[in-house]
Order: sequence, then structure tokens, then C-alpha cells
Amino acid sequence: MPHTLRSIDLDDEQTAELSMLCGFDDDLRSQITATSNRLRGLLTQIHPGLEHVLGPHLDHPAVLDLIGIWPTPTDLAATGTRRITTRLTKRAPRLAARLAEQIAQTLSEQTVVVTGTNAAGLVLPKLAAQLVTLRSQRDDVAVKVEELVRDHPLHMVLMSMPGVGIRTAARILTEIVPKDFVSAAHLASYAGLAPVTRRSGTSIRGEHPSRAGNKVLKRALFLSAFAALHDPVSRASYDRKRRDGKRHNQALIALARRRCDVLFAMLRDGAFYDPPARLS
Repeated sequence: MPHTLRSIDLDDEQTAELSMLCGFDDDLRSQITATSNRLRGLLTQIHPGLEHVLGPHLDHPAVLDLIGIWPTPTDLAATGTRRITTRLTKRAPRLAARLAEQIAQTLSEQTVVVTGTNAAGLVLPKLAAQLVTLRSQRDDVAVKVEELVRDHPLHMVLMSMPGVGIRTAARILTEIVPKDFVSAAHLASYAGLAPVTRRSGTSIRGEHPSRAGNKVLKRALFLSAFAALHDPVSRASYDRKRRDGKRHNQALIALARRRCDVLFAMLRDGAFYDPPARLS
């Protein structure tokens, strides 16, 4: 049945590759979150104060290196502040002295060795190594995603819009561009950004945020709206919603919905972002 076949051009191949890489990037992000939470949970179990100091910095290679070398409070106490500072300075020269002092201070506040600390000393370095590997893999994926996005004809159009970076542009190319939308309202409904009216019999309960739609696209457009708050027009629209009594997330969803109108017009016409007088 050759008449049922459709041609595959370069754009289809780019979209397929982007879709696969974005999905893998999502998996890596989830694994990073789970591993980081597990590491912080173990630190909390054996030394809550140490978790309070190191936990917020687990995205820094210097802290993961420190945990990989001296994972337990006993190891850190035996090492001494000077050696800890020297080790941290290699990867975090600005953070090293302050973080080493905080570590020494919190170690002096808890002298009890909690049951299970020895086992945690075996697990923590492995979790730290996993985080390093996962982040390295995600960086590699990001490089390839950026190459594919920059090779796409719509790259400059999408990146001209405030708040749209490489990852958001990749999501737009995989979730919006291959599909046909008759209007901006159709796109907003597909993304789950259009409010819905709840009805029960003859009663109408007002408009509420939609729980349907493409959740991957909704997350990307929501984060893009948040990133666009540095733009004066977007910020003014957000501030108006806040003055109207909307909560932070509600105001961001409203902003993302209005940005859908602009994005739809940009994709329809292949036009660069032209700041409107305001996003009402």
C-alpha cells in the first residue's frame, strides 16, 4: 500500500532525535533528584547538622568530591579544617573557607555517633559518584540538544522570545511544531494552560486551572514564563495578576497562557518576537 506512506524529511529526523534526547534528559533529571534526595536522607539520618550544611550544595562538584573522600562525620572530624579547606579550594575557591568553617562548627555540636554511620560511609560515596556521572551525562545530552536546536530553521525565531532557552525551544520543537493548531486557544488548551469551567447539573462553579493537557509542554511553558519575569512586559502582566489577588503560581499560569498567543503567532508567521504594549 505505497499510497499510505508519507515522506520523511530532515525536520522529521531532527524532531525524532530531539524527542528522544529530551525524554532521556527527563529521565536523567528524575534520577538526579532521586539520588540527591537519597543522599540528603542518609546525611540527615546520621548527622542532621551536616546535612543542613552540605545538602544545599550537592549540585557543586567540590561537595560531592568531599563526600566521596570523607563521607562520615568521623572521617571529616579526623581530617581537620585545614585539609578540608584545601580539598574544597581545588573546585570551589570562593566557597571553601566558609564551608569548611561551617562543617567544623556543626561537627562540634554533635558528638554522638548514630547507629548505621559505618554503613552510610559505604553508601554515601557511591551516591556521590552516581550524581557526578548523571550530571555529566546530562551535560553531554544538553550539548547534543543545543546542536539540534541551533540547526533548526525556527531556532532564531523561538530564541527571540524572552524566557525561551535551549531546553524550552527543544520542547516547543518536539511538542508544538509537528502538530497543527487552528488557534492560540487550541494551543493553550492542548498545553493545559486554558482555564476550565466546572459544572454540576445546573450549577457553575467558576473557572479553575486545567489538569488535562500535555504536562511536559505545560511544565516547559510554565518555567519559561517564570524565566521571562525579567522582561518588563511580562513582569507587568504578572504584577497585575498579583494585584488582582492571584497567587504566584496562578499569576505565572496566566502569564504562560498569554504568552501562548504570542508564541502561536510567531510560529504561524515565522516572525521574531515583537514586544506588545502589554500582555493583558
